[in-house]
Amino acid sequence: MTATHTVDHIHDQPMSEVALRSVAIEALLAEKGLLTADQVQEQVDRMDRRTPADGARVVARAWADDGFKARLLNDSRSALAEMGIRLPEETPHLTVVENTENVHHVVVCTLCSCYPRMLLGRPPDWYKSLAYRARAVRDPRGVMAEFGAEPPADAEVRVLDSTADMRYLVLPRRPAGTEGMSEEELAGLVTRDSMIGVTGALQP
Repeated sequence: MTATHTVDHIHDQPMSEVALRSVAIEALLAEKGLLTADQVQEQVDRMDRRTPADGARVVARAWADDGFKARLLNDSRSALAEMGIRLPEETPHLTVVENTENVHHVVVCTLCSCYPRMLLGRPPDWYKSLAYRARAVRDPRGVMAEFGAEPPADAEVRVLDSTADMRYLVLPRRPAGTEGMSEEELAGLVTRDSMIGVTGALQP
């Protein structure tokens, strides 16, 4: 028995070694009756539906509701469930950290590309690059400057290293002048990069 879908070439270029290995593993799991191609596709589709807009809704709720923010920082799984975002039991633990006037967090995965896909979707290419993974640790302020961000000179910059068991989501500082804005309007100010910590939220 083999997987039901075929291996296609894109623009007549052969698949990468990693992609071929992935297809081979999928076929082996199907052959042993542990997984079907439909189950794999279901998981892929579910992940593709995740976008930074999911995380932006969470940040906007935290900005608008101090009680929710406290619960999110203390127990992200339960707080997310309040918004109808239910994390599967096998999902790595998600820690939400808050940027303040005195502390700014930047997230990196120094070993590979661990990332809160459940709220941000697929990681950007630069997040997976060797250059970012190395420089974010050595020179986080320099990296942020390249993204156009500059935390206060006296603010502490903390670099958080994601792992297979732990993911991080940054709660950026709420921009000034957003009093009275709806959650939907606030969510429009939250970017993927601000939830990684390399930038702040957009200004209204």
